[in-house]
Amino acid sequence: MKHEYYLKGVCPMKVEFDLNGDVVTDIVFTGGCNGNLKAISTLVDGWTVDEITSKLAGNTCGFKKTSCADQLTIALAKAKNGEI
Repeated sequence: MKHEYYLKGVCPMKVEFDLNGDVVTDIVFTGGCNGNLKAISTLVDGWTVDEITSKLAGNTCGFKKTSCADQLTIALAKAKNGEI
C-alpha cells in the first residue's frame, strides 16, 4: 500500500513509500539532499519497518534533533500503525 508523509524539521518536504505487510519498498523523498536520500532509499529497499527503525531511528543532522532518516522511521511507524 502506498503511503505519503510530510516531514518535519528537515530539508525534504515529504517521503512516499510502499508498505506491503511489514516490508518497505519504493521510497522516494521530495526535496533534500538528492544523492544521500537516493542512497538511503536504495540501501533499505526491501527491509522491514523494524530493520529500518533499528538502524535509523534517533539519527540527527547537524544541530537538528532529527534527520531525514529519523523522519523516515517516524513515517514508517505511523503507516504500520494505520495512522497515515
